[in-house]
Amino acid sequence: MSGCDWLSDFLSRLGESSANIHDAKPLAPARRLILDPALWEPAARAAVAMGLRHAGVWVDPLDTPADPVRDGAEPRLRVMACLERDGDYLILETEVPLSRPHLASQAPHFPGIGRLERHAHDLTGLIWTDQPDGRRWTRHQAWPEDRFPLRADFPVSGEDTGRAPADAEYPFAPIQGSGVHEIPVGPVHAGIIEPGHFRFQAMGEEVLRLEERLGYVHRGVEKLAVGRDPSGLARLAGRVSGDSTVAHAWAACQAMERATGCEAPPRALALRALLAERERIANHLGDIGAICNDVGFAFAHVQCARLREQWQRRSRELFGHRLLMDVVIPGGVAQDLSVGGFHDLRLDHAALRQAIDPIFDIVEDLPSLDDRLLTTGILSEADARELGCTGYVGKASGLAFDVRRDSPYPPYDRLRVEVPVQTEGDVAARVRVRLGEVRGSLWMLDRLLDDLPTGEIRTPLPSPEAGALGLGLIDGWRGEILSFVRFDDTGRIARYFPRDPSWFTWPALERLILGNIVPDFPVCNKSVNGSYAGHDL
Repeated sequence: MSGCDWLSDFLSRLGESSANIHDAKPLAPARRLILDPALWEPAARAAVAMGLRHAGVWVDPLDTPADPVRDGAEPRLRVMACLERDGDYLILETEVPLSRPHLASQAPHFPGIGRLERHAHDLTGLIWTDQPDGRRWTRHQAWPEDRFPLRADFPVSGEDTGRAPADAEYPFAPIQGSGVHEIPVGPVHAGIIEPGHFRFQAMGEEVLRLEERLGYVHRGVEKLAVGRDPSGLARLAGRVSGDSTVAHAWAACQAMERATGCEAPPRALALRALLAERERIANHLGDIGAICNDVGFAFAHVQCARLREQWQRRSRELFGHRLLMDVVIPGGVAQDLSVGGFHDLRLDHAALRQAIDPIFDIVEDLPSLDDRLLTTGILSEADARELGCTGYVGKASGLAFDVRRDSPYPPYDRLRVEVPVQTEGDVAARVRVRLGEVRGSLWMLDRLLDDLPTGEIRTPLPSPEAGALGLGLIDGWRGEILSFVRFDDTGRIARYFPRDPSWFTWPALERLILGNIVPDFPVCNKSVNGSYAGHDL
């Protein structure tokens, strides 16, 4: 487990107040501190001053007889936040009574978590004091303002309140001034994509402000997880965001395995990495082609789509599903790699490497593409850092963090992970990062096959202790994925929270589009490609 060499400095910045902080049982790979609620905001202030990155915040309602209520205390809300620096993770934890659910917001110090806090309020009723934006985020009129789905008194099947009214009164923030006009886009779009609303304020074609309204594909994932067994949670996690099924399922299984003390077999871990890198390559190929298509270069789109289709057909042939759903299971993987499949993958990797070289050379050095992609949609390093961006969005703006390298988990702890970093922060830089990651993943896939362990591909998940907690941290193709699980006293899931990288990259889109023209929004949007489903939960 990481040492958190900076932890003593963090505690010293809280001064005498640190007496109200307790070093709890670690939540591997993170250290864990229990704070008095009064220290929640000062802790965030100290964290941002030290350059820590906020990796997410969530609320765990402890309001049933089976929950670990200490000394007959009243029902309460457990609040948890994850911070990271230099690959070391720290969990901050506090509790507030359900009868007085107030806690200071950390969003004034970490703007990227503003929507996570609003989401937590909509689902649990926690009231964030001094929150910069008090508007509802996830609810969308689907349940009354005084009902909170993650509390125990809200049924998993939901409540029949009739047809939900249209979410037509959301108070978008306008820009006043002569010549400023408003352009609403979505939530229903012309393409086969998920719904999201984008409200532009523009002067002529120049974008002065963009505000997003998401949440239209909220499925109640966190509530649906309650009461599931580990296998059922793994299946659900694989559907948080369908294009990241391996990464989300792995993160959830990793959390459950850590909570139960389970060690997946080495062969299973190697196969999980193989699946994750296949998922990374498939999605990057799709995005590279789609970005080119958005600026009229259909050749790259067709070629990348062809290669992606061949890649996914091989995934279906060898592992049973084009998107690799339900292959990652608690304790290992569901499908082994046959000897024939091993040789097929060897040939596939060589063929793809040969095929992408001329295509990627064109993408990197075509004047007509450069004209549209260079200097378009620039996200500064300061903005990327402030919002907590990871993955290709952060790497294109100079942030080199990659969980596989900086907080490695098996089998990446024995692999060399090359992290492509750009500093320009524009659409072209985000394309170049993708190109580099495809090449890097192909190299890692061959190394995984070179040293593929023999043996079992799964091991039984031990029965968890009542209230056991687990934290999963996986580098998905979009960036860092965090999963938190808590078991109840029957061995089933009491709380599951998956945090997709898109929670931080969607706000980045609102910043990088400023000063660009409206017609460049599609390519800027595709270069970020936030997950609607992974965000909306």
